[in-house]
Amino acid sequence: MHYRYAYVKGNVILACTAAGISRLHPPIGPRDPELMREVIRLALDIGDDNKPLMLIDPETAKWMKKIDPALMLVPDLNHFEYVYRALDLAKLPGKKYLKIRSQLNKFRKNYRHTVEPITPENREEIMEFLVKWCESKRCKNNFTLAHEIEACSYAIEHLTELHLRGLLIRVGSKIGAISLFERLNANTALIHFEKGLTEYEGIYKVINAETAAVLASEVEYINRESDLGVSGLREAKLRYHPHHMVEVYSLKQQTCFPFHEYAL
Repeated sequence: MHYRYAYVKGNVILACTAAGISRLHPPIGPRDPELMREVIRLALDIGDDNKPLMLIDPETAKWMKKIDPALMLVPDLNHFEYVYRALDLAKLPGKKYLKIRSQLNKFRKNYRHTVEPITPENREEIMEFLVKWCESKRCKNNFTLAHEIEACSYAIEHLTELHLRGLLIRVGSKIGAISLFERLNANTALIHFEKGLTEYEGIYKVINAETAAVLASEVEYINRESDLGVSGLREAKLRYHPHHMVEVYSLKQQTCFPFHEYAL
């Protein structure tokens, strides 16, 4: 997966190429109708799937429809982000979390474990953990996982520069799970990565709860990103009962041109 960017008219424009398919993101910066038209044309020219322009937030989608009502913008469910109340993830209150609490308690009963912050001192151990995790998931045979672990490794190596924080769960003397996160804004934290070795039953429940316990004193909400359309991941995220979803849209390839001129 390769990202490129251009700085045009005070805007940053991102392009992503994966498996030979290129997609653009909407311009980031001051709204410029003509620049948006140019980006849409470029996306339709270079994109060879039905989502040439993606990750369009609702406000930008409304603005694009003002530019041309003929644009076909559709909800991109695979990239909706799951947002939870931090205290819910930390406390797991009520009957709806009964099964998760049971799995969490079972782990705590069966495994001697400790929780540590990720620091430069344990970085090498974490890199070894990521290799083991990747081997267990056969990353070499999975395009998405291979690039995800590459990004996670880069984040670990540049933790300070990227202003990231993290936790690890150590089972006995070995690392069994990690999480990487940051403050997104005043009331929301964003979980970028969460990895665990499933040989330790319930390990993902533990890293989730421990991370939420740290963040619940700082923010009201935790954004746990999207499920990318992976059915098992979607089920797992829904099991934690999101407070709301962050919606995004994609431009469909069937869009008709030329653009019509509208008062903006």
